[in-house]
Amino acid sequence: MKRIGVTGHRSIPREVHAHVLEGLRAALCGLEGSVEALSSLAVGADQLFADLALAHGAELTAVIPSGDYEAGFDDETDLARYRMLKARAVREVRLDFPHSTDEAYYAAGAYIADHCDRLLAVWDGRPARGLGGTGDIVTYARTLGRPVTVIWRDGVERD
Repeated sequence: MKRIGVTGHRSIPREVHAHVLEGLRAALCGLEGSVEALSSLAVGADQLFADLALAHGAELTAVIPSGDYEAGFDDETDLARYRMLKARAVREVRLDFPHSTDEAYYAAGAYIADHCDRLLAVWDGRPARGLGGTGDIVTYARTLGRPVTVIWRDGVERD
């Protein structure tokens, strides 16, 4: 089984959204055989990847950073989408952090990098805004020797 993980921004500017979807689809379509998709199911890149992976027949593994992870969803629609994706997951890995902290987010990203064969990074190439951000997880994955596919359009920056 091939294992594909994701890390990425929660906020994806409108002008790069279609490019990100196309890049995620292309990465998933190029795979043959059974696929495990690892995602923390956060708003943005994580949920886009999980949706597409499920549509491509992958088995979803939800990596939940903390016991109070759901409290971090500010919008009811985003929380409902998270719950729907989590319910469709074949496996759930819940880390032992009671609260959603930067350390919990880093640990979840590191878990995904540790357990995937390739990491997809929806990343603008800029440093992480806090511990456990996309830039940190890309750096960590690269230190492991994991192949990292960056999906972003040059010249577009996040807010």
